[in-house]
Parts: sequence; structure tokens; C-alpha cells
Amino acid sequence: MKKLIAVAFGVVLSLTNFCNAQSTLKFGHINSNELFGMMPELKAADSTLAKFKNTLDSQYKTMGAEYQAKIADYKSKEASMADPIKEAKQKEISDLEDRIQAFQESAQTSLQKKQEELNGPIVKRAQDAINAVAKEKGYSYIFDSTPGGTLIFAQDSDDIIPLVKAKLGIK
Repeated sequence: MKKLIAVAFGVVLSLTNFCNAQSTLKFGHINSNELFGMMPELKAADSTLAKFKNTLDSQYKTMGAEYQAKIADYKSKEASMADPIKEAKQKEISDLEDRIQAFQESAQTSLQKKQEELNGPIVKRAQDAINAVAKEKGYSYIFDSTPGGTLIFAQDSDDIIPLVKAKLGIK
């Protein structure tokens, strides 16, 4: 009987300690998309990325125009071409198609790398500000409340976006 009382007392004490530990946790949330949208660096990065994309698009259009010109030239002269010339022109057109396909793939990869290169420092700056605010204000957890984000369930918590904006100097 004494063992049962001791075990019950131990369980109650453990539950009390657990509940006390739970009450000291402080939760917060932030909509990271909203925060990134407010950061002036993102507008500059988006502008740089748009210029880079326009350069790639321009090159693609130039290649497309060259392709269309070669097709038109081939079709207009096809009837009068000797077979070896036809084969050479067809090979030339086929090679150009392959170059265009390779350029598209390379351009997509380059665009993704450029976006990561431009946005990486912005994401790091925001993450550093979030971490600093969380430490300064004693938050145990900060959840991303972006729709589709990592927040599954949350009771009321403090939105720290005004604090992070102040840390970043955003009005």
C-alpha cells in the first residue's frame, strides 16, 4: 500500500512538473510570405531576376527566329535542292532544334540558380531577425502561419511580424 501511495505521489509530482514546464513555453507565429513581401531587398532581387529572365527570353526568341528562317528557306528551296543539300539542311535544322532544347533546359537551371543566389541573403537576414526576436522576447517556438505552411494547429499566439519588421527597419 505504501508503494502504491509513493508511486501515485510520484506520478502526481511528475504531472505537476510537466504542467509547469508546459506553462513556461511561449509560442509565436509569423507569416513568412508577408514578411518577405515587405522587405525592400526582395523588390530589388525581383527586378534583377526579371532583367536576367528577359535576357534569356531575348536569346530564346533570337534562336526561334533563326529556326523559323531556316525552315522557311528550306521549304522555299526544297524542290530545287539536290539530295545531299537537302540532307545537310535537314541536319542543320535538326541541330538547331537540339541547341534550342538544350538552351531551354540550361536557361531554366540558370534562372533557378540566379533566384537562389539573389534570395538566399534575404532569407538569411529574415531568419536571423526572427531568431533574434524569438530569443529577445523568450519565445520557445515560432510557427510559420503562411497558408500551406508548417502550421497544423495553433491556439492563439503572438504575431511577431511587427517586432521583426522593427528589427529589419521596415515601416
